[in-house]
Amino acid sequence: MTKYINVIFLKLKRFILFFLVFVSILLSVTNFAFGDETTKYKLKTVVIDPGHGGRDPGALGKKSYEKDIVLAIGLKLGKYIEKSFDDVQVIYTRNTDKFVELHKRADIANKNKADLFISLHANFNKSRYAYGTETYVMGLHTDAQNLEVAKLENSVITFESDYTTRYEGYDPNSAESFIIFSLMQNTFLEQSLEFASFIQSQFRERVNRADRGVKQAGFLVLWKTTMPSVLVEMGFISNLNEEKFLTSRQGQDYIASAIFRAFRDYKTSIESKSDFSKAITSSEEEIRFKVQISSSRKQILVNSDYFKGLKNVQEIKVNKTYKYVVGNEIKYKDILEYREKIKEYFPDAFIIAVKNDKIIPLKEALDEINY
Repeated sequence: MTKYINVIFLKLKRFILFFLVFVSILLSVTNFAFGDETTKYKLKTVVIDPGHGGRDPGALGKKSYEKDIVLAIGLKLGKYIEKSFDDVQVIYTRNTDKFVELHKRADIANKNKADLFISLHANFNKSRYAYGTETYVMGLHTDAQNLEVAKLENSVITFESDYTTRYEGYDPNSAESFIIFSLMQNTFLEQSLEFASFIQSQFRERVNRADRGVKQAGFLVLWKTTMPSVLVEMGFISNLNEEKFLTSRQGQDYIASAIFRAFRDYKTSIESKSDFSKAITSSEEEIRFKVQISSSRKQILVNSDYFKGLKNVQEIKVNKTYKYVVGNEIKYKDILEYREKIKEYFPDAFIIAVKNDKIIPLKEALDEINY
């Protein structure tokens, strides 16, 4: 009888805990999604979480550890963001080879009121032929393979003392343990999915990596985060070719740059959606004027020294040519002034017009705005 009462008490305790967490998240997302309608939402803080570390090496490759790869890429990603956005604070769950418990990673994000959480990982499969990138958000498993990936990443909690109490009886080998956790992130699912899709698009179109898609699974590291969150599997360390790419300087640059561009696109998207004071109704507001500073048949990292420290460099791919632009003005007179400043760095810089993410003839744009 006593044992039966204890079981009932434990279940009641868990229900109350999850209810309180859910209410807390619901309040957070309400403020995130709506806030003050007179104030434009700004993405101010991002937490980068290089997985594993210290006594937890993560997945093992032929010549490398997952913990080292994700740390190197995470630090590069953070530098790219800091260099391009003065208004964004970058926080790392770890910036050295140390072990950080999963629940503390979420605590770091929550205590700093982060707007976005990015957990970086390298994948592993018993088959050395498995390859490609995939990005996960918190949710129910749609197939057995997603469950296995989540189990592998969650098994890190066995490095922690008393993990069964800390994670409310979670069993890393039990499929049932994932179900309640997945409910917590549903409030941020739409934003998480949007960011995840940006990441996969960049991997596929800019870095030429195989796209295994955006998926849902029950990851403990995403469980208690009270903001949009993703877990990025950047390639298979168990595949010799992908391991070589992930451990190379160029490969790490490309991966970090791809996630950075996804971050930039997500930031632009989420901030524009929350700008209640600005209704785009006229054809003039659909057109943006920019300054083209370079074009190349080969891709150039937007944070490269080639761009002489200019911030917010944007890449536009036209057929097989990469065009690099700066500036984003609605009024033509403003871009004229901006171009004069850019000419100090790039004397041949010239003005282009962009509409619906496509370059259009400048004369056509000027005629449309009756300039």
